[in-house]
Parts: sequence; C-alpha cells; structure tokens
Amino acid sequence: MAGSLRKINVGLVGYQFMGKAHSNAYRQIGKFFPDLGVEPVLKAICGRTAEKVKPAAERFGFESFETDFRALCARPDIDLIDVVTPGNSHVEIVLEAAKNGKMVFCEKPLANTVAQADEMLKAVQDNAVPNAVCFNYRGVPAIAQAKKMIEEGRLGKIYHFRSVYLQDWIVDPNMPLVWRLQGDIAGSGSHGDLAAHLIDIAHWLVGPIDEVSGMLDTFIKQRPKLAESNDRLGGSASSEMGEVTVDDSSIFLARFANGALGTFEATRMAAGRKNHSRFEINGSKGSLVFNMERMNELEYYDTGDPEDARGFRVIQTTDSVHPYTGNYWPVGHIIGYEHTFINLIHDILRDFAAGRPTHPDFVDGLAAQRVLEAVDRSSRTRAWQNIG
Repeated sequence: MAGSLRKINVGLVGYQFMGKAHSNAYRQIGKFFPDLGVEPVLKAICGRTAEKVKPAAERFGFESFETDFRALCARPDIDLIDVVTPGNSHVEIVLEAAKNGKMVFCEKPLANTVAQADEMLKAVQDNAVPNAVCFNYRGVPAIAQAKKMIEEGRLGKIYHFRSVYLQDWIVDPNMPLVWRLQGDIAGSGSHGDLAAHLIDIAHWLVGPIDEVSGMLDTFIKQRPKLAESNDRLGGSASSEMGEVTVDDSSIFLARFANGALGTFEATRMAAGRKNHSRFEINGSKGSLVFNMERMNELEYYDTGDPEDARGFRVIQTTDSVHPYTGNYWPVGHIIGYEHTFINLIHDILRDFAAGRPTHPDFVDGLAAQRVLEAVDRSSRTRAWQNIG
C-alpha cells in the first residue's frame, strides 16, 4: 500500500473462528479495494492464555499479543478494538474500549440481553466513538443487489419476508458442549446465532418489526462436556455430561411496521443443511429469492414480464455492475464466504476514516436484540409480544 494511506491500528479480542475470518479480511482488503484510502494494521491480538494467543498472533499476522483486554484497550497505538469473543464478554470489552476512545467493531449478536446492548450503545454514544456490528451478510453482493432493487421499487409494495437459516452441526448427540450451547456464555442458541442474521437482513431490506409470536425448543438436553475446542465450531468430547442451556430451534412470526408479514426459522438440527440461509421477499410487482449456499445468485420474478415468458430468472451477481464484485474477478468467477467480511469491513473502515456513521451500527445491533428478546418472551408466555 502507498505510504500516504491513513493507518488504522487494529486490536482484535478473540482468535478462533471469527478471529480467523476478521484477520483474513483486514489482510485482504488492500488487495481488492486499493482505492479505500485506509490501511488496517494488525497491531495486536488478545486472548486469555499466552500459550494459545501467541501462535494465533503469528498465524494471523499480528505484530504483538496481549492476555488482558484492558491492557489492549489502554494501548495508545491501538485505534480500533474488534470484539470476536463469546457474547457474555462483549459488554465489558466494549465499555472498556469506548472509555479509552477507541473505534469499536463487535461481532453479532451485539450482546446477550437488551439491557447489555442498551448499555453498550450508550457507552459508544457518550464517548462519541465510531461503532459497527458484524452482520457480515450485508456484504453478500446478491443481498446488496436485492437492497438496490427494492429501493428502486422493482418489487413494489412488500407483502412477505419468508426466511430460514438451517444447519446440522449439532445433530449428533455426541457433539460436545461447546460454548455456543451454554446460555450463560452464548445467551441463546440457534436464535441468537442464526436468527439474528435473518432479523438484520429483514430490517435492512424490509424495515422494522413491530410484533412477534414465536417458540424456542431444545431437543438434546445433555451432551458430553468439551475437552478441547477448535476453530471450526466443534472440538473433542470428554466422558462427563453437561446440560444444554440454549435453544436448538427458533421459529417465529412477525408483523413489520409497514404491514408486511414475516416468517423466521433457525435451527442447527436440520440434517443435511450445512449453511442454508434462504429468504424470499414477495411484493406487488415481483419477488426475490436468495440462498446463502448459492451466494452468487439472486432469483427475480417480475410481474411486468409478458405472460408467456414469466418465471424466476437467475441473476448472476458477479459482474462489475453488481455491488462489490467489480473489485474481484472477471464476470462469472465467483467469490465466497470470506469475502462477505472483506466487503463489510471495507465499508466500515471507509466510513470510520471519513468520520461519518456506518451501518450496521450499534443502533442496528440493539434493534435486532430487541426482536430476539421479544421472541424469547413470546416463547415463554405463549403470547404475541410488541418490540419494546
């Protein structure tokens, strides 16, 4: 990169699955977005134990490491704190970062409760620090193209948002009790992990949700305790059993402020589904369909087509006219999951450097958290809940 680029020194807290994804994105941005005008510098990575975080620093390309997030946040050579730890630690790290005047980038969901998300939003606002939440699917070119088409009025009045997010990585009852299956750490299961993505996409494409009715359930209530974790969601099991304290499945109905209706389903117990995040939007003039497992494609139905030629067409969102993709390969040469982080972090760093608000920010994160919590209340009370 050119020497005139503004440098933003990154301090990353956490080093497993999302740590790998975020680190890779920072390292790749300059290769694909050379006109960004900002150079992210991998200054320091933080983890609780030196024997684990030191090799992560070397592997991901960080200049140094810390074992205390407070020390990281206090470092004058750090501009941005990126939080990729489990949900129960988000609030204390974000509050410390904001107190030290750092830019803050936090993984989703923003927090484990609305109260925590409120506290985090107040902290970044009171300290006037730039902030963003990693709803990385906003960086999918096909979803960004859907946003563009909806804003152009190609779907007309929106009637339905229909969505599922299906995985199967915990179908085996011998899958160990990783932190994502523990409520005191993760907050919730498939609901916060997967449905949060659907909620943010729905908010972005259709608008705010007014009320919900839902149910959460846990099918496998005990699992072997974890012996050793890995960075691919799993790990090795011990012989001791422990309680699963999060949901395995989340299903809810929603009514949007604009009158549209929504359905949301998220589970990690759908055998055969690996990362099947799919939504369909129906409007008065047409429909759009997206499936994350075919992430370079967007299906479009136009009611204005001649009657004898109507049908869903596949838009290959790999051309330079589509969001982000002109920065990658020639048309038809597809991009993948890791590029969603590159695209989103590109947008966030561009806005941070320009001193303007970015999205998704902590306001967006809190909005998603309010829906998550309302669905949980609805499941417990078996009644419709307004989004508070």
